[in-house]
Amino acid sequence: MTKDTSKEYDVSEEMDIEEISSMREITLRFDKQEDYRTREAYKTLRTNIEFSGSDIKTISITSCTPNEGKSSVAMELAKAFAEAGKKTILVDADLRKSVLVGRYKTGAVRHGLTHALIGKEKLETVMCMTNVQNLYIIFSGPVPPNPSELLGGIRFQEALDTLREQFDYVIVDTPPLGSVIDAAVAARKCDGTILVIENNAISYRFAQRVKDQLDKTESRILGVVLNKVDMNTRGYYGHYGRYYGKYYGKYYGKYGEENVVQQIDSPKRSNRNTQVQENVPEELPRRSHQRMKACGQAAERVSGELQKNRKTGRKI
Repeated sequence: MTKDTSKEYDVSEEMDIEEISSMREITLRFDKQEDYRTREAYKTLRTNIEFSGSDIKTISITSCTPNEGKSSVAMELAKAFAEAGKKTILVDADLRKSVLVGRYKTGAVRHGLTHALIGKEKLETVMCMTNVQNLYIIFSGPVPPNPSELLGGIRFQEALDTLREQFDYVIVDTPPLGSVIDAAVAARKCDGTILVIENNAISYRFAQRVKDQLDKTESRILGVVLNKVDMNTRGYYGHYGRYYGKYYGKYYGKYGEENVVQQIDSPKRSNRNTQVQENVPEELPRRSHQRMKACGQAAERVSGELQKNRKTGRKI
């Protein structure tokens, strides 16, 4: 590499510049654009972790079963920390079935965490810089015959200790705990664990058994992420949650951008805003109007009865 990566990636003094120069730089390709509510959800998750304590720096991510979205949550959480100016590294510790390389189309990666844990490569040589500023990744590498032993060994602990000194946050993506024990082994060496649960897919008893397994390893559970929630169906907040989610996502999701557009085409933009604001009441759910109408009719009946009783002198 010929460019000065120390300026672009804000390299700390703990990591030697020659080691940074030996890193491979990869480009992460995200398939879809996140909507407003998704971005805010990860920002909220990031903030909650920050308020969990300054000693929480290494965080493991696990789930009950495969395909619950734990790897996506780990990537987006690491990205959220990096975008907030925190030097973050994502460690792919799912040594049995990693999906990060193929999912984010990074191309072939020669070395990974497995090479560092068996002593064939130094930890610095398996790190990859990404096109997201402040975000680094260590991919899993080839599938080993003994993943649990590697994650439970001294080299994995030493690797986490080294990363803890060099980075603000270390996000560790681990296998599903309901399938293999690897996640509990890795979680024991981290400062905290987040459990990802798919909405309407995992039973309470199964989730409780996974939690009990984490408790047995004395892992600190920071919380649970409810993933794959359909925001278009009636949930806890009913139609109000859907309406205000769309409203604020539409008007505050691009906060500040309308000022630039108004300078270019002010009259057209102004008419458009007026039209949108006039259409807002029409988006209110039909049931809301029915409830308001029913409340109004009930109030009229009560008022009529009160006036009638006043004339007759009857007490209610």
